[in-house]
Amino acid sequence: MKVHWTDTAQSHLHAIHAYISQDSPAFAKRTVDRLTRRSQQIAKFPFSGRRVPEYDIDPVREMIEGSYRVIYYIKPDQIDIIAVIHGAMDVFATPEQEI
Repeated sequence: MKVHWTDTAQSHLHAIHAYISQDSPAFAKRTVDRLTRRSQQIAKFPFSGRRVPEYDIDPVREMIEGSYRVIYYIKPDQIDIIAVIHGAMDVFATPEQEI
């Protein structure tokens, strides 16, 4: 299935990269690469991620990668990555979510 990174999720990746780059540009690149590679697993096995507890509806799922949550929404024709947030963050603290 096709995976689409929303503008919000892309901006989250850019912010993660910018923050980590302050200390280590190489580690920032590796972190973002690992996060984006998760979309391959999501495309092949969309329901392998767990339900997001804050929503508890079947099509809203997440994959954990290191300290980050890759949150996605399964639609009939594609999967939208809607957010990439640090595990310590509250999902509802990101006002630009696109669900």
